[in-house]
Amino acid sequence: MDDETYRQVVEAIGGEPLGGLILHLCVRKEGGGLRYIVVWESEEQCTAAFEQRIHPAVEQVLGGQRPATEPEVTPLEVVDVRGRADGARHAGGAVPSEEPPHPSDD
Repeated sequence: MDDETYRQVVEAIGGEPLGGLILHLCVRKEGGGLRYIVVWESEEQCTAAFEQRIHPAVEQVLGGQRPATEPEVTPLEVVDVRGRADGARHAGGAVPSEEPPHPSDD
């Protein structure tokens, strides 16, 4: 999905919060295209959001069709969420933070 299509889908979803959404992050991939990192309170809330709001928005933007393939989904067990997730939207750069970065345990 390109930037313009993504913007149209976001607009079609609307401003009302998606139930169970903790974090949505859209980043540009090095080779082109977009990648989405999304954290939900539960798998059920994720499924409901896709069925009720996201897929209908995508279909609306794409003229009644859905893409031939869905984005890759990798379920992960979230242990901790930190940082600024206050509903502010930031585009075109890093999100300002008052917290120092936390070292990774990778």
